Amino acid sequence: MTDLGGDLIPDDRVTDEIVEAWLGGLRWNPALTGPVFERLLSCDDESSHTYWLKELALDHAMTAAAVASPLTAHRLAVIENSAADMDALAALARDPSPRVRFVYAAIGGDFGRGMSGGVLEVLAGDSEARVRAMATQPGLPLHVRARLAEDEDARVRAAALSPELWPHLSVTVQEALLADPEPQVREAVAAILSDGAEALPESAAPTPEERVGSDDRFVRRAAAQDPDVPTALALRLAEDPDDGVVLALSMREDLTEEQRAAIAYVVQHGYHVPPRWVVERGHEPAVARRAAASGHVLLRRSIAMQRDLPADVVDLLARDEDFFVKLTLCQYGDQAPHELVVEMYAYWHGLAWTSLRFHPNFARPGLARYADHPNPRLRRAALDDPDGGPDLVMRLIDDPDIGSSALRDPRLPAEELLRRLTMPGSAWHAAANPALSPGTMHRMLDLAGVARTAVRAG
Repeated sequence: MTDLGGDLIPDDRVTDEIVEAWLGGLRWNPALTGPVFERLLSCDDESSHTYWLKELALDHAMTAAAVASPLTAHRLAVIENSAADMDALAALARDPSPRVRFVYAAIGGDFGRGMSGGVLEVLAGDSEARVRAMATQPGLPLHVRARLAEDEDARVRAAALSPELWPHLSVTVQEALLADPEPQVREAVAAILSDGAEALPESAAPTPEERVGSDDRFVRRAAAQDPDVPTALALRLAEDPDDGVVLALSMREDLTEEQRAAIAYVVQHGYHVPPRWVVERGHEPAVARRAAASGHVLLRRSIAMQRDLPADVVDLLARDEDFFVKLTLCQYGDQAPHELVVEMYAYWHGLAWTSLRFHPNFARPGLARYADHPNPRLRRAALDDPDGGPDLVMRLIDDPDIGSSALRDPRLPAEELLRRLTMPGSAWHAAANPALSPGTMHRMLDLAGVARTAVRAG
């Protein structure tokens, strides 16, 4: 890290505009430490934008500082941070704000970080019914769930019910729930009981012929892709007036490529649900090879979503004539070749294009060759060359399109970083440069007039 020294930043260059830029840039600096983070928290009030707290990588100390903040906005924002420390977040189960407790109960266990039974038990005893209802998640002890099944609030009773719980309830409680005055509770009971109901007698179920001839297009769509419907019968749907039925038929596993090509299906723009046989068995090399070599573009797109594909399948998909087959290969797995990932990054205009920079096969020596490319995305890619040095960064620092990225590059020479910290057009991004040491960040906050105190009330 670069320790610039507070005495090297001229006081007369630290204007209100520069201070505002520093405070903004430091909030997004990935090298923030807990003490600097706490000083930045103290600069906010309830009207401040807190998006940075949802995106910044937070360790335990930083999460704890946000959780301890007197600002409700801080405590709400940190719940939505996927990197927030679960142990530190647990204190929010007893937060003084009902809104914070509700949001924590609703999404605090998201991002693959389920809540512990102890935390859920605290939430299950909350004074707010909506919080208690949200506490009925996997991990809540069964005896606590049973208590909630008798809660005074109908929302809680309905949320507490589950097939697992039902056999453990007393007959008296079961009878009360069956006769519950609230429809949502009775519906929850009915759903549980229906799970254990016997299937319809065979004679009552519609025959494959009846399904194929149904007036309901959704019934015909299901029949078109059902492997239990004989191939010859399903092929009658090739002339169906509904495009969705015909498309579903065209992706059946039991069709030959000749039969598939003879179907006049239409592939509309947008996402399509992959066929079940590809999802369930696409990991099998034979299935992967068959789908990748198919003339049906949706089968090729579907198999491109699979991970751990055979090398020859990856090579075939990487050379596919369809742009979205190649894009899907890059977005769903780690095997896409470097050249393809860079190509997709350069030319894809969808919402997720920036995420391709973080593909494991993106950053490679040689990207610096794009430093003068007319495509600004490729000039940005040049900065991801691991062999690029300070000269590369300096070459791009005043680029109108990607100069901000160069300003945040830790390879930026220290003297240039110092100079840019006091330039109105560069100060924000320079303050976000992770090469800044905690000492330098503290000195910047000193010059900005931010007190070295605990988080203040807003």
